[in-house]
Amino acid sequence: MKIICIGRNYVDHAKELNNPLPKEPVFFLKPDTALVTRNRPFFYPAFSNEIHHELEIVVKIMKNGRHIQEKFAHTYYDEIGLGLDFTARDRQQICKEKGLPWEIAKAFDNSAPVSKFVNKEKFSDLKNIPFYLLKNGEKVQDGNSGLMIFAIDQIISYVSEFITIKMGDLIFTGTPAGVGPVKIGDRLEGFLDNEKTLKCDIK
Repeated sequence: MKIICIGRNYVDHAKELNNPLPKEPVFFLKPDTALVTRNRPFFYPAFSNEIHHELEIVVKIMKNGRHIQEKFAHTYYDEIGLGLDFTARDRQQICKEKGLPWEIAKAFDNSAPVSKFVNKEKFSDLKNIPFYLLKNGEKVQDGNSGLMIFAIDQIISYVSEFITIKMGDLIFTGTPAGVGPVKIGDRLEGFLDNEKTLKCDIK
């Protein structure tokens, strides 16, 4: 399996990082070694002093496909959850300044904790799914799938032009505003449609 991550998919988040708004989806990959499941803790890596949380809606792919038309994209996933795209912001800045790829800042081990997944039929409107993140009990990110620049079906269709998607792949759909640093001792809790589905302690 692979983890496909969409960047700059919320206007407010792009603005908070002083990034231009994309005209088409921006995506990058994380390896399967980035995955953390079952609410296991995240261990702060020695190579960074500035790890940021980025809470995202995550889609689980249910069958293989390529060159998928947008009108058929909804048939390629059946489950939705939450994920944290941990980012080594200090490392990312160095990469940006040198014009280098970002994998060292985005794709490191354990950088992608994910929640349990629920059937998408639970949601009455996939374009109106609220989600938010608490850090030590305080709300720090608050998003809604309806605020995405590129909706889930658009993302699947676009990515599949370049990369075959396979059963079990995960798509992180982008983070809203409010990203910020974590430190050892913090507790992150993610809520999907007002239900807590993700917990991650920083060790």
